[in-house]
Formats: sequence, structure tokens, C-alpha cells
Amino acid sequence: MPPERTAPAPAAQRGQDVIHNIGYRSYEGPRLGRSYARRALFTQSLRGAYGLGRSAKSKVLPMLLFAVVCVPAAIIVAVAVFAKQKELAVGNAEYVLMLQPVIGIYLAAVAPQAISLDLRFKTTPLYFSRPIERGDYVAAKYAALSAALFVFTAVPVLIMYIGALLAKLDFGEQTKFLAQGIVFCALFALLHAGIAGFIAALTPRRGFGIAAIIVTLTIPYFLINALQAIPGPDSHVVGWLGLGSPGTLMDGIQSSFLGGDSQFPYGVKPTGGEGIAYLLVYILLTAGAYLLLTRRYRKAGL
Repeated sequence: MPPERTAPAPAAQRGQDVIHNIGYRSYEGPRLGRSYARRALFTQSLRGAYGLGRSAKSKVLPMLLFAVVCVPAAIIVAVAVFAKQKELAVGNAEYVLMLQPVIGIYLAAVAPQAISLDLRFKTTPLYFSRPIERGDYVAAKYAALSAALFVFTAVPVLIMYIGALLAKLDFGEQTKFLAQGIVFCALFALLHAGIAGFIAALTPRRGFGIAAIIVTLTIPYFLINALQAIPGPDSHVVGWLGLGSPGTLMDGIQSSFLGGDSQFPYGVKPTGGEGIAYLLVYILLTAGAYLLLTRRYRKAGL
């Protein structure tokens, strides 16, 4: 006689469809939101522009370039102190414009690091897994690049101001020059950071971004300066040619609105109408670079 079959045990008794408590708990801490995410991204990008929080190798180039822009300023003020000069040999805006090749190299080094590497390694979606949107990401990156470049250019200006006071130059006049220099550095940083950031976002290849930024920010400046020297000092073309590059554009703005000496060939200073044109082109370029950067991330589907 065959053995009697027993009925199968219910599913619940076999351990199926049972939710086990393995210790997970819901998050009960504070939710910091988008503003905190923007600040954190800004701080991280700003620190990265000088290699802070990264390897020692990553600090070498930005710190070396920072020393390159600061040491000549210290030499200028040392000469003024010991020679008892009545004014510094170089103005604030003039000093920044003279260092455009160094500034171009610095931006070429930090902009791809801050922007294009996120595209290359596809880490941008990780940012958007937090309460942060495309506009927050672009604003934080643009602000960080602008702040890094502002520090890069404004610290030498501050060194020159301190040196001028040590040389016992007029306090009120030097303070006025300092204010004009700080405004110039802020305007300079907003424009150049926007251009470098957009170029860096066009390609995930860091090497291509570096080369493109250096070419865009340095070669047109020297080319326009050479072209301006051809017509002669009495030609009105000199002022209008200054609209052709970011560097000469900033030169025209500082000589028209910030009381600086024009660095155009023959010392030609833009006329009133040309100065308005410089300001309008500056606004269009700065706003356009930011909008194009935002559009780039929208086009990439981020």
C-alpha cells in the first residue's frame, strides 16, 4: 500500500512572501535642500580651482601661476618703497591686462577640470540625483570659476595697494585706485570665466578644452593689438577694433569708465560712443556665454 501523501505547507509557513526586518531605518535628519547643494558645489569647485582637497600634484600648476601673478606686483611695490616714487610704475587694470597670457593658461587649466571632466566621466547625473537642477549646477560652476579668477587677479591688485600705502602715497587716491581695480577684476572675471566655461563644456576632452581656451583668450588679444597699430594714432578705426577680443574689450571699458590709462597702441582712448559700444558688447558677451553654457547642458540631456 503506497504511503499517504501529506498536503503542502502554506506559503507563509515555507517563508515565502514574508518581509524581514533587516535594520533599515528612515532618514530623520534635516533636509538641506537646493540652496545647500548649490553652496556645496560652488565651494567644491572653487577649492578645486586651486587644487585644495586634491592631490599634491594638482596644486602645483595653479599655485605656481598664482605666484607668477603676485611676485611681479610685490617687486613693483618694493621698487616704489625703496626708490620713494610718487606713484606706482603700473596701474591696477594695466597690470591685469599685461598678465593676460598667464590668466589664459590658468583658466585653461581650471575650467576643464571644473566642467568638462563631469561630462567626460558622466558624473553629472549624480549631482542631479540630489535636489539640484540644471540651472543650479550651471550657476554654481560659473560662480566658482568667476570667484577663482577674481581672487587670481584681485590679490595682486591688493598687494599693490598695500605697497602704495607703505610707500606713503596718498591714501585717498590709492583707495580710489583700489576700488577701480577691484571693479575691473570683477568685470574681467565674469566675462573670461563665462567664455572659458562655455568652451570647456563643448568637449569632454580636457586637452582640446585647454588648447581652445588658450587660443580664444590670448591670440585674439595680440592680433587685435597688432591690427590697431596699423592705421595710426589719428584713425577712428583703432577704437572700434578693440571690440574684437575679450582683452581689448576690457581695456576699452577700464579706460572709458574706470579712469585707467588706455593700453591701445599710441595710447588711443575710446570716444564716448565707442565706450557705450564696449559696455553693450561686454553685457552681450557675458550674458550670452552664460546662456550658451546653460543651453549646452540642456542639449546634452542633463
